[in-house]
Amino acid sequence: MSRYLDPPLHDVRDVVTRALAEDLTPLGDLSATLLPSYASASATFVARDAGIVAGAACALEVFRQVDETLEVTWIQPDGSLIPGMTPLGSVSGSLESILIAERTALNFLMYLSGIATNTGRYVDAATGPAKVWDTRKTTPGLRSLEKAAVRAGGARNHRGNLSDWIMLKDNHLMGMSITEGVALARDRWPGRTIHVEADRLEQALEATAAGADAVLLDNMTPEELRVAVAKVSEAVGAGRRPLLEASGGIDLTTIDAVSHTGVDMISTSKLSFGAPTLDIGLDIQSRAGA
Repeated sequence: MSRYLDPPLHDVRDVVTRALAEDLTPLGDLSATLLPSYASASATFVARDAGIVAGAACALEVFRQVDETLEVTWIQPDGSLIPGMTPLGSVSGSLESILIAERTALNFLMYLSGIATNTGRYVDAATGPAKVWDTRKTTPGLRSLEKAAVRAGGARNHRGNLSDWIMLKDNHLMGMSITEGVALARDRWPGRTIHVEADRLEQALEATAAGADAVLLDNMTPEELRVAVAKVSEAVGAGRRPLLEASGGIDLTTIDAVSHTGVDMISTSKLSFGAPTLDIGLDIQSRAGA
């Protein structure tokens, strides 16, 4: 089975460890310790609203770290488009352990499913051929999880960190031209993608002539984007055209028009920033004799 939608396992384990420490330091769940040791239960995760699932790996890891004897069954993997009141999975075993893990697991599920669901709205709104991708504007410490949620929502990932590839923005080009910046980047990091930000057509054409691999067309209107795509394509002729990205001012009211301008990618931080959580609950039923 493909792991394309999965976040890195080491990040899942690390962030869950930190989340549980935040909830359980220094003395653990005082309320749950009041339960008799023999109390057991079964519980079902239920999405109250329609949406796209993400964060299953984190939820499962929470239960594993709290109590490895808990039996967890998951039926709606990340990327599943679900209607409201859909069961996502179940857990059974010690009631104390289930209650200790409940809120942390739900926090991950609700937050990451919210990002996936919001991303799906943007992907659906962009009816043109351009693909939607995210940005590096993420919650510190949660980037790989948020980017996995973006993939679950049907969009693509921009660079993951500052080492992934070279991106020359206006502040990087103080004291040197785009042409000089691309040449220096190509010399020092020959195996890296070189991405140049341009807020004017002349800059996009200079970046293209300099051999940039990708050009970010920043804060341009749909008409300006169409002109830029045509001029860059004309400049390269039969050669390889750089990847063209539209960014700035992208929201659900503007993304469709941009998706029809000929750009290859559309980036927006709104996929994750400000995404509402998906309402998910854990319905617990005690077992006989609990």
